[in-house]
Amino acid sequence: MSKTDKNGAPWHHLKCPSTPGKATNSACHRQGVSKATRCNSFLKNSWWKATYVIQNAKMSPSKRNWNVYGRPATDITHIIYVSSSEIRLPGAKDIAENNPGSRVLLTTSETTILGFRPPNKARPYDLVGAALFGDGAAAVIVGTDLVTSRESPFMELNHTVQQFLPGTQNVIDGRLSEEGINFKLGRDLPQKIEDNIEEFCRKLMSKANLTEFNDLFWAVHPGEPAILNRLENTLKLNKGKVECSRRELMDYGNVSSNTIFYVMEYMREELKGDGGEEWGLALAFGPGITYEGILLRSL
Repeated sequence: MSKTDKNGAPWHHLKCPSTPGKATNSACHRQGVSKATRCNSFLKNSWWKATYVIQNAKMSPSKRNWNVYGRPATDITHIIYVSSSEIRLPGAKDIAENNPGSRVLLTTSETTILGFRPPNKARPYDLVGAALFGDGAAAVIVGTDLVTSRESPFMELNHTVQQFLPGTQNVIDGRLSEEGINFKLGRDLPQKIEDNIEEFCRKLMSKANLTEFNDLFWAVHPGEPAILNRLENTLKLNKGKVECSRRELMDYGNVSSNTIFYVMEYMREELKGDGGEEWGLALAFGPGITYEGILLRSL
């Protein structure tokens, strides 16, 4: 069993040195959020409720990070907040690597209240969304120039790649109305991912001269079960390679921006023992369709 902080959250010692100048993930926490009270009201009413839930949800994992991090909150130099409202900022990895010694607190939080609508025979897909998506919050600290006496990161963010697939702008679709956000995943989403995933993964793997998919660990944003099934079949992954993603989907659902951090927290337990893979890929898919990938190194 790994050590835990006073809140019962796991943390891990450094197993091998990080690459100089590369961003590392020092601490990661998730916070499941109970389902918010739902309403079918005007957007401004739902938006007020969502703002209240998000503001309260994001604080808990951020505070818990200090117990794992080992340094005071005053050492944080940058804060990035991510939610479905979507704001474009330089990534935490870029900020950390271009500001030596910096420590970036990256926080995420999501609530499904803006997308919730009561059951309606004319909109059967609404039930799928209500069952698939969930609420939550997460926080992670990213930095470079490790202070070995006080910090113990568990993951190195070695290289990142983003790719947009032309002609797929309606496959992941969200529409805003007075009822809230009407969000749909196209039936062809798993096929679109399957058709392009191998080339995308090999692009990331080439940065470390890696060639075998089964030599890696996999932290995949599950999205929906069909995406994981297609990825496993296309890349011929051994059984259990995306088990952390399946566990996250079963326990919390698709919690949007939080999801990949939930998967990575499960991954820490998988990698802490001897014989765990050194290299891995973190993958996520968003509107566009946009592929997001990180080449990871376990520390």
